[in-house]
Amino acid sequence: MCPAKGEGKLPIECRAPRLSLRCSFGALASCGSLAVTGEVPKENEAFVWGVFGLTLGVESVSSAKEEHVSELRVLAVNPGSTSTKIAVYEGKEELFSVNLTHPAAQIAKYAKIMDQYEFRRDVILETLAEKGIDTSTLSAVVGRGGLMRPIPGGTYRVNEAMLRDLRAGLQGEHASNLGGLIAYAVAEPLGIPAFIVDPVVVDELEPFARYTGRPEIKRRSIFHALNHKAAARKAAAEMGKKYEEVNLIVAHLGGGISIAAHRKGKVIDVNNALNGDGPIAPERAGSLPAWDLVCFVLDNNYTKDQMKRMLAGKGGVVAYLGTNDMREVEDRVKAGDKEAAEVLGTVAYTCSKEIGARAAVLCGKVDAVVLTGGLAYDKQFVDWVKTRVKFIAPLKVYPGENEMQSLIEGALRVLAGEEVAQEY
Repeated sequence: MCPAKGEGKLPIECRAPRLSLRCSFGALASCGSLAVTGEVPKENEAFVWGVFGLTLGVESVSSAKEEHVSELRVLAVNPGSTSTKIAVYEGKEELFSVNLTHPAAQIAKYAKIMDQYEFRRDVILETLAEKGIDTSTLSAVVGRGGLMRPIPGGTYRVNEAMLRDLRAGLQGEHASNLGGLIAYAVAEPLGIPAFIVDPVVVDELEPFARYTGRPEIKRRSIFHALNHKAAARKAAAEMGKKYEEVNLIVAHLGGGISIAAHRKGKVIDVNNALNGDGPIAPERAGSLPAWDLVCFVLDNNYTKDQMKRMLAGKGGVVAYLGTNDMREVEDRVKAGDKEAAEVLGTVAYTCSKEIGARAAVLCGKVDAVVLTGGLAYDKQFVDWVKTRVKFIAPLKVYPGENEMQSLIEGALRVLAGEEVAQEY
């Protein structure tokens, strides 16, 4: 209830961090700057100074919260096909990170990726000991998410259902399936939470985006969700807004390329980057003429595994130029290699078309176009894309992937109470 009512009283707003109060009295107050101006009626003094004190209290809580977060120690685990990246952060400050390379001879001992679980876990624990990291000082462990059932974006607590699906490889075998398993194995004996953050199976597609021209085949959402969401949050923060308040087009430009429409915190349309759908990429064929592809497979008697490899792994740039190292391609372009320039230009061309398509999905209401991933380091490539899409919205470029930091930030948002950990 407002402490002052009556005719001739002007409404004003008193604001404090995370707090909005509204009252009516004939004075002007600015609680955000901790100043009160004007002549405050005697009957309102207690209210005004109460708000003043509450503001100070909120600021004290905010400061204490930041101090608490800075003391949290989190381990991140990111398994790849032949290596495992680990990092330990204290708050947002990196204590150390290392890429643990696994010799081919060691990997060859295991028939399945899941069989590598104990070996990789032990290497991580040994490395932590060598670095002088006492695991009892950890507040949480976060792993890269794997090929589970489709889920909305966010930070998830690793539970038994998730462990079961990761072991089964519900949507395929991939080294990332080990992320949640190893995180849980380290965290559970310590009595601390294990998380995954924005796995590749994040699915927030709107109904239109799921359709194809055949009811037997549906489009699936499998993309670089971790880097997408992190880059989108960064772009929103630079605009002084929350991720949930903006519309963005994010293009992850790596060995696979995924281009997504982010509407108010949800990825409502994106190509399936895992299986080669979308633009031509360093290792992905991209979308192909359907009938020509059917004839190609039948005429050459290719197996399912052979075709999978041709579309994702041996498709795209590597099929034309014999390399998936885009730094090498960039050097060839600079040296005057016309074929390399045409192939790289085609990648930029198809990426630009996908970005334009996402703009249509968002009805042209786009706050920014974001380029991220390894190819975003290539200025020539970025310029080619910018030339074609700059009419849509301002361009933001965040080269690289920053996966470890993204995992840590996802865990910290939960530990700091900014988000609630979701249950799988």
